[in-house]
Amino acid sequence: MKLPSTFESLIEKANDLNLYKKLIKQLNKDLLYANIDLEFDEETLPTSLKLVLHETIYQLIQSKFADYLNLLYIVDVSELKIKALDGSDALKLSEDVTFLILQREWQKVWYKEKNSFS
Repeated sequence: MKLPSTFESLIEKANDLNLYKKLIKQLNKDLLYANIDLEFDEETLPTSLKLVLHETIYQLIQSKFADYLNLLYIVDVSELKIKALDGSDALKLSEDVTFLILQREWQKVWYKEKNSFS
């Protein structure tokens, strides 16, 4: 599986395969497991999803770093990918991490769908 390289291509692929709502469900599930007080409605527009998640990640980096690390662990974002990011600008870092989270959630949803027998 080739992972989408941009937010737009990720959303386009999710919509094409009718998996956008499952992507939101998976994200909500992992946010709940990580004890992050955020839940998206299944009808949330992709632009709103990106904006609110980005804002939340930024706040976690700034004031609740342990919760941020826990979320990355729960979502299972690659440590190598996180280490490869430039951490000098927290706003840019949070934007990049937001995409990595969505990319990983997409990967989970895609694999579940591909391997389901129903």
